Amino acid sequence: MKKHNAIKVILVTTFICAILTWIFKAAYFQSEFVDQGLVQMGLFDLFSYSLTSLSYFGYIALYMICVGGFYGILNKIPAYHKLVSSISNKMSKHSIVWLSVIMILIGIITSVCGLQLGLILFFPFVATVVLLMGYDKIVVALTLVGSSMAGIIGTTTGYSNVGLLNSYLGTDVTNNTSLKIAILIVALFLVILNTVLYIRRNNKVVSVKKVEKVNEESIKEEKIKVVEVKKSDSSKDNTTKTKDANKKATKTSSKPSTKTTKKNSSKKSSSKSKNNNKAAVLDEEVIMIKNKKFDNKLKVWPLIVGLLILFIIMILAFIPWSDVFGFTGMATASESVNGFEIFKFALFGKLLGSFNTFGDWMITDMFLPMACVIILLAIIYKVKIDDLFDGFADGAKKALLPALTSLLIYVVLVINTYHPFQLTFYKAILGIGGTSKLNVFTTAFTAILSSLFNVEPSYAFQAFIPYLTSLITNQDVYPVIGIISQAMYGFTMIFAPTSVVLMAVISALEIRYKDWLKAIWKLLVELLVVLLIIFTIIILL
Repeated sequence: MKKHNAIKVILVTTFICAILTWIFKAAYFQSEFVDQGLVQMGLFDLFSYSLTSLSYFGYIALYMICVGGFYGILNKIPAYHKLVSSISNKMSKHSIVWLSVIMILIGIITSVCGLQLGLILFFPFVATVVLLMGYDKIVVALTLVGSSMAGIIGTTTGYSNVGLLNSYLGTDVTNNTSLKIAILIVALFLVILNTVLYIRRNNKVVSVKKVEKVNEESIKEEKIKVVEVKKSDSSKDNTTKTKDANKKATKTSSKPSTKTTKKNSSKKSSSKSKNNNKAAVLDEEVIMIKNKKFDNKLKVWPLIVGLLILFIIMILAFIPWSDVFGFTGMATASESVNGFEIFKFALFGKLLGSFNTFGDWMITDMFLPMACVIILLAIIYKVKIDDLFDGFADGAKKALLPALTSLLIYVVLVINTYHPFQLTFYKAILGIGGTSKLNVFTTAFTAILSSLFNVEPSYAFQAFIPYLTSLITNQDVYPVIGIISQAMYGFTMIFAPTSVVLMAVISALEIRYKDWLKAIWKLLVELLVVLLIIFTIIILL
């Protein structure tokens, strides 16, 4: 089934990695290259690694499920439908401009805060708005995935993404900021340009009225099929009462008609399969929101305030205040809150418990703000308790597939960590053309492979950077190595089957992986060529 396509792709990737452990020798670098020989993966390992993935990275899957539950409750609130409907109607007048604004905003936030996973909290909201504007699901994925990865390509202060990289290279996050901003602008420009070209080339603005007609026609066809089946059943009952000769005759005469109906139905289904990425054709909720008439007295400002509070908290909590900017005000504020006493009783310290300072938050720290906002909104909009639980269950159910996708991707990471076969061919690639000078092309290709095998940026950089720095002793080029590494990681996450953001988005939208690759291959070529040119110019200068 199409909705399980992402799972199938990841399982194939897992199988390939398991096979590679039987072909390439394991190795690691610790002051020197250490050859471990073949360290093959067994069948029992696959299941134990799944538990390891769950224990170490299960919080990401839990985050996705909670985000799904959050929006499941919002869908029980009519004001939410009115909000996304009104926003989409206003944006539809200048849809390309607003798409560009959304993508630029996502790219900048990811670049500054390193929030490619955290922003998943607002992905369903953005996706609904884009769908209501009439665009197809590929456009939605380009808006979310393309802009997020452009932000990683041009990471400026996103310490969570490049902190370990800078510690390996002895560089600072703020080094070459102007160059990183330039790369960010170029990457966002190419993503937006290709999104606009895709829209114009495929004419993917869907009329909801047309969608309704398509759905009505499909319903009529289903009814016709049911009638035909009933007729064929009744004819069979009549023939059983006749002689054996008449039975054979009726059977042979009925076969051609069934074949023709099957052919006709297959032709119709094949013609409809061309539109399988149309937004509203597959999304009944979008049609419901678009065509729903809302009460003018229905107030949306509490909902807007609640979502804005969540957004502001997320931005403030993930900006690396102390690590990058050296600002200790957030740590001081946290200490003041924890130490606040009433009658010598630390009220907030006991009530809130231990919590991370703004700048050091993880995505799981967003659970409490999400819970507070959704409970307050449920009270304001008088959502029944049963609807509250039903909504969360419905939303969480829809998020199960993306959550499972993320867990399976991290199984691949566990395999590559416990069976480190990668360094064997990284050594061969980096040795092409000599090892004393920085080779832009071999370094970029190694960074792509490392990102492909290791979904987390810290693991991706750890897999080859220590060995690379042992070969290149000229520390003047280390900042360039950092820029190449972070840019190639973001580039790879646009198409890699081990990209959590990508595979979660296309699984939620039910986009086939090959359709995604077909839609973005030109963007990938353009990004790769432009980035390699930029890296080459930097080395020459």
